[in-house]
Amino acid sequence: MIPFLTVFFILITLVAVLYNRLVQDRNRVDAAWSDIDVQLQRRHDLIPRLVKAVDQYAGYEKATLEAVTTLRAEAVQLAGGSKLDELGRKEEELDKGIQRLIAVAEDYPDLKANENFLNLQVELAETENYLQFARRFYNGAVRQFNTRVETVPNNMIAGAFNFSPREFYQKSSDEAANVPLVDFGSVE
Repeated sequence: MIPFLTVFFILITLVAVLYNRLVQDRNRVDAAWSDIDVQLQRRHDLIPRLVKAVDQYAGYEKATLEAVTTLRAEAVQLAGGSKLDELGRKEEELDKGIQRLIAVAEDYPDLKANENFLNLQVELAETENYLQFARRFYNGAVRQFNTRVETVPNNMIAGAFNFSPREFYQKSSDEAANVPLVDFGSVE
């Protein structure tokens, strides 16, 4: 018969292994969110420069410029919080505002040829692409963490140590989820 201490040691080891996996997964989710946060901040930092560049050429398009500026401010406020669904909706609105801003630029050939504006477009496109990759990585980390938190025997350890499932970071609508990567065409 297996001595009591051996069984106890095996159980403690199993709990420790399961707990450590949960901690690793939680840390992976937190690191992935940090990547999203960095890309959102990068995009938020680019927007005022883009608005300023468009404003120099298309000053009478104030409504579009002000809308993008307001959406940016609202998104920055939400970025530090825990309401991912609200942040996702606000970032989606900001995406649409940026697209309208770029559309305004299409009406100004001098602006489209401006080197600063072209560089901003390239940076914004890169940022949007990095953001999409960061979202995918985050959602993958959340999926793995949530699966571990919700499956046996991990769920017993997760419940005992207050691990709870995390929210996915996603677009608020199917239409928005199918928007392709930002592509401003070939910039020469």
